[in-house]
Amino acid sequence: MLQKEIHQYLETFFTSNNCTIEENNDGYMTVQLTIDMDKALMNRPFYWTYLEKTGGVPNPMKITFITNAENVPADLKGEAIHFGAPRLHQLFATTKKLSSHIRLYEEPKRMVVNQQIPLHPWLLLNLKVSYRCDRKRDVFQSYGLNLINGTLIEDFFQATEDLSLTPKIPDYCFTVSPIIKPASGIKRIENYVIGNIQGKEHKWAEEAVARWNEDLTLLDHFYEDHDEKPETYEIEKQALQEQYEPKVNIEIINGGIYYLASNMIKG
Repeated sequence: MLQKEIHQYLETFFTSNNCTIEENNDGYMTVQLTIDMDKALMNRPFYWTYLEKTGGVPNPMKITFITNAENVPADLKGEAIHFGAPRLHQLFATTKKLSSHIRLYEEPKRMVVNQQIPLHPWLLLNLKVSYRCDRKRDVFQSYGLNLINGTLIEDFFQATEDLSLTPKIPDYCFTVSPIIKPASGIKRIENYVIGNIQGKEHKWAEEAVARWNEDLTLLDHFYEDHDEKPETYEIEKQALQEQYEPKVNIEIINGGIYYLASNMIKG
């Protein structure tokens, strides 16, 4: 995840949660948290408990995030945020908790006054694909599946970023009933992602197995004088497997149903 993408994610996260972005520059942003976001992120349970009992005036915190240290004033104080930072993972977890699924409708531009416009259902899934061995790499992906004709496109979230979306169905629009059930759609996307992963070469996994075998050889050499391997040998052998064995995990971060004008998103 690039620093630019992290900056964009912060913008989306705080705007979506009704926080005010007071400064937004190339490299940092200052955010005035809401009461709910302060409670969710800032770990001040005693402050809020005391305030609620005494009826005091709430004072949610303001926080500055630095996404590119090269582009900030020398005297700026803030919290550096990058992929792997605890704060970013906290935001991911909060996003998952607050918005595990959504339903949005496009507000299309009308060519004719009072024109009735059909909105077609799309299933959105945002996924995290994690490649694990003794090293780690996470890849974030977004997929959209048309629940009428089965069209599947990648980078769906990015493709819909510029659309005008609302949680309420717009006037003079009507939704088309899905032919494909969401549960079936999730399975289709899952099968597609798994097929993509299986169809690729995984040099990282081959290299991990090679490192695994090297350490197994060293382990066997260390215990070669033992006619019967002690329990510690099996424990260390198991530890090497847990460290090096290649694994790929697919996690659904969040998802939703987007009802879109039929001519807006094409596979």
